[in-house]
Amino acid sequence: MEAIPSSMPGSIYLSQEFNLSMIYSTTDKVVLGFLGRALSLEMTAVQQHLTVSRLLKLRGFDEISEKFQHEAHEEMGHADRIIGRMLMLGVAPNATQLRPAQLGDSLPEVMAVVHAFETELVGFYQRAVEHCAANDDFDNKLFFEQLLQEERAHVHEFANWQQMLKPST
Repeated sequence: MEAIPSSMPGSIYLSQEFNLSMIYSTTDKVVLGFLGRALSLEMTAVQQHLTVSRLLKLRGFDEISEKFQHEAHEEMGHADRIIGRMLMLGVAPNATQLRPAQLGDSLPEVMAVVHAFETELVGFYQRAVEHCAANDDFDNKLFFEQLLQEERAHVHEFANWQQMLKPST
């Protein structure tokens, strides 16, 4: 087995066998599809939150801009975990369906867009959990359940932000 040197200093050597084995996986193809789509959605969320953060900073909303920076880092953590899961299952990650960032003309519009996207993620992860449960895939069910819980927390947090931003009557 011939080692392939990595171009990164201090990194490990990868064998050719390791690289070729990435294309073989016995995991349910639907679960792999859920993981691929999850990666695309999480990377879309990172892009959305970073874009919103910059937009809000430009408009003088520094405090909420920082909150969106934090949210982007959390979503990047989700993407990192999904990549790790895919590699563990023997497939190469590929986020192929990155959506463009959506903007709004006002802070309430921006918040509504973000809240709707986070709600979509909750529905997506719920379907992934249901699929895994129906197919007795306990490990992937637990993986998706954790992401589902974290996205539910995001939806709740964005709903609270929206309430705080509403003018009092």
